[in-house]
Amino acid sequence: MADIRDALFEEIYEFGKKDKNVIVLTADADAFALHKFKKEFPDRFYNMGVSEQNTILFATGLAMGGKKVFIYSIIPFITMRCFEQIKTHVCSMNLPVTIIGLGAGLSFGFDGPTHHAMHDIGVMRMLPELTIYNPSDSATAKLSIKSAYDSGTPHYIRLDKGEFPSNPNSTYVADGVRECRKMSRHINVITTGTILSTVLDATRGLDIGVYDVYKLKSFPSKFILDISHYGWNMFTVEEHSIEGGLGSMVHSCMDGGSSQLTKLALPHAQLYEYGTRK
Repeated sequence: MADIRDALFEEIYEFGKKDKNVIVLTADADAFALHKFKKEFPDRFYNMGVSEQNTILFATGLAMGGKKVFIYSIIPFITMRCFEQIKTHVCSMNLPVTIIGLGAGLSFGFDGPTHHAMHDIGVMRMLPELTIYNPSDSATAKLSIKSAYDSGTPHYIRLDKGEFPSNPNSTYVADGVRECRKMSRHINVITTGTILSTVLDATRGLDIGVYDVYKLKSFPSKFILDISHYGWNMFTVEEHSIEGGLGSMVHSCMDGGSSQLTKLALPHAQLYEYGTRK
């Protein structure tokens, strides 16, 4: 298993070798594979320090000058702290800026509610120009970067840290959706992000379909509706607030479906008392 961060930054490095317009900005965040990009392309790597709003504005200027910019910082600070700058400067002009947010869900569990990334999907999906990815493993991390590079439009990638199992036997069944276990007449689970590995462990040996929605915007509404017509019960499982995330998105497109929906997620609250992430 490769660290999901390294898989993503290796992909950026490969694009950077071929395209001198690829620029990486960090707001004092790091990853092992990022060192190679920094070493080989020092004139295209900038550590902006703890100044996330300024980083967005700097990226805007570079993108207006024809660069493809990838920003890397901790999720709550590069999304919610910078929402106005992202909305007004990056999205309103539909610029080729990709925001890579580090620390999905409770990755930074012991750093407290300032670092918990549990509201970001609900916030960022309000921006109409923004494409959103929530990778579950190295393969989907690479797909998210390829999408950002090829499209040249604003992207938000919600990145975890650490090693997560790959899913070579899964099947790509819709734009941004993988079938990890075949659809069931009884229960189908829709999940997103690296909690997929936990869901697969929990459902092993059971007649339960499992689907990984690694692209959250644009959302695969028609495919989700088809699942809701097929089985008796649907579950959504996510490491995000129960408000505004995957469960809310699934619920909004189930009109006419026959399944009963149960949402498993973090409470709609700030978490001041907690154990380990597991």
